[in-house]
Amino acid sequence: MIKIIHGADFHLDSPFSGLTPERAAQRRGEQRELLDRLAALAREKQADLVLLAGDLLDSERVFRETAQALSTALASIPCPVFIAPGNHDFYGPRSVWTALDWPENVHIFDELEQVELPGCTLWGRAFSDPHQAACPLRGIAVPDDGRLHLAVLHGNVGGAEGDYGPITPGDIAASGLDYLALGHVHQTSGLQREGETFWAYPGCPEGRGFDETGEKGVLYLEAEPGRVTAQFVPLAKVRYEIFTVDITGPEGALSNIREALPGRTQDLVGRLILTGEGQAPDLANLELMLAPEFYGLTIIDRTRMPQDLWARREEDALTGLFLQDMWDKCQAAPDDPVCQLAARYGLAALEGGEEP
Repeated sequence: MIKIIHGADFHLDSPFSGLTPERAAQRRGEQRELLDRLAALAREKQADLVLLAGDLLDSERVFRETAQALSTALASIPCPVFIAPGNHDFYGPRSVWTALDWPENVHIFDELEQVELPGCTLWGRAFSDPHQAACPLRGIAVPDDGRLHLAVLHGNVGGAEGDYGPITPGDIAASGLDYLALGHVHQTSGLQREGETFWAYPGCPEGRGFDETGEKGVLYLEAEPGRVTAQFVPLAKVRYEIFTVDITGPEGALSNIREALPGRTQDLVGRLILTGEGQAPDLANLELMLAPEFYGLTIIDRTRMPQDLWARREEDALTGLFLQDMWDKCQAAPDDPVCQLAARYGLAALEGGEEP
């Protein structure tokens, strides 16, 4: 049995363009800490192999501190580490993979290569360009020799043929591999199987935005010919989460929000989407009260005006004409929060009130 850590899509040195320069620098530093947690996991599990399936780096441009942290962390792993560069960190003459001297336990794939290891045979190849239309499994010919056969590759399973190493389920089934360690998709797939071949995406080990919510990490696998088991291991320090909270009722927005939140939020970048019916929530005050409890927080108002205010559209006055016009627009686009906000702001302006 071979014990394996399978990771991918770290995207180190992501720009974090939605954050302030100071907070973006902090997040890049925290990304580097992932490498130490990866190394600690490999030591804890006494892994025989670490397979990293591409896009460890977000681009060709790498901060010196990141390259040093990556090299140091990989050197501290007491087993061989194999890297198959992906479309973001492709293998080329100007890439960090060729520019630096890597630790002796680190092997970086370029062209398709077969490596014989104690107890298994490993196949791998790199992207040599940001775009690759050919299936990355091409050329892999697994002999029927009773050994464990593994591959580490970057590619896109099941998607339309495109520029990111398209792979079909049939390609996987025909490969003859026992396990295919993939990178490219940022959501963990769980252990999958096509024919006699097991395969998986571990997903990214830490989210970078609200399209990458939830627990993130790597896979720990135990493999032998014809049998593979997998365990998802969380690695992320910071998670992105979206909470939709109905603030209708006498308790008030703050009370309803606190009721909906998990016990600990200090390590969350949260997005609160407020729904329901009633007076417009005081977003500035809510943010003042709640932001210190989160790593980062945004609040979005998608509440609706109370029905009794809409009833005023029957008034024979400018306010009534305005509300009737906005009612028609909101009915035509019931899921558009802009209509509700426009109605609130317009009503406040007409009646000399403050903007909600």
